[in-house]
Amino acid sequence: MGFAKTAILMAVMTALFLGLGALLGGRGGMMIALAIAVAMNAYSYWNSDKAVLRMHNAKQVDEQSAPDFYRMVAGLAQNADLPMPKVFIIETDQPNAFATGRNPENAAVAATTGLLQRLTREELAGVMAHELAHVKNRDTLTMTITATFAGAISMLANFALFFGGRDRQGGIIGTIALMILAPMAAGLVQMAISRSREYEADKMGAEICRNPLWLASALQKIESFAQRIDNPAAERNPATAHMFIINPLHAFAHDKLFSTHPKTANRIAALRAMAGAEKPVVQPVPRRSGPWG
Repeated sequence: MGFAKTAILMAVMTALFLGLGALLGGRGGMMIALAIAVAMNAYSYWNSDKAVLRMHNAKQVDEQSAPDFYRMVAGLAQNADLPMPKVFIIETDQPNAFATGRNPENAAVAATTGLLQRLTREELAGVMAHELAHVKNRDTLTMTITATFAGAISMLANFALFFGGRDRQGGIIGTIALMILAPMAAGLVQMAISRSREYEADKMGAEICRNPLWLASALQKIESFAQRIDNPAAERNPATAHMFIINPLHAFAHDKLFSTHPKTANRIAALRAMAGAEKPVVQPVPRRSGPWG
């Protein structure tokens, strides 16, 4: 159902883009704007993962520098039938995590020091399984595609004042309205896609770690801490908020129109229902003897 919803929303984004071009009526201007937007997003496609990791000062770790954490991710990646992703740690007290990369072969997962310190090993496994689910579902690629359309729509809307013309239907007032409303609509669709992918990643993440309650417990704990602890890098770069497992910006506690994340209580309820529907395969996870690397 989540994939179908995403497909519908992406179709809406495509229709919005084509409709805006048709309303502007300038095929030449539309093609120029599209070419620029595609070029910009093509660059982002190849380099966005590195840029995001730099924004959050993420440091890559390996089996020597963070043995317990690295081995956990390796085991979960094996469960998910995924190549081993690059593993990063972010020095910030807010517990959170995200995944990035254009495909499973070029993926990276990142967790904050707050996440490593404040969660149990089982809860941490649930979180990292969720992030690997994003990688397996190619959600970062989906968001790149929607970003391409959103960028093109915004650019066309900005060109509207120059290429739209006062003699077109609606005149200058219609053009200004179009310039404001089209990017807003594109942003709403982008957020809706992000929310739908979170539910899918929760479901698949529970399957990867083989116990939905681990992730449910982690989500409850992360949200509680995230509401009280700032994430300075995320506040400086709010465009990356949709990537985190829990919104790091202390906003949108409900499934509102402008939220990039579903309501955490709804996600927890779905995971608990999943655990009730089928008995979780509980595989004991050895307790760590010391702090994470």
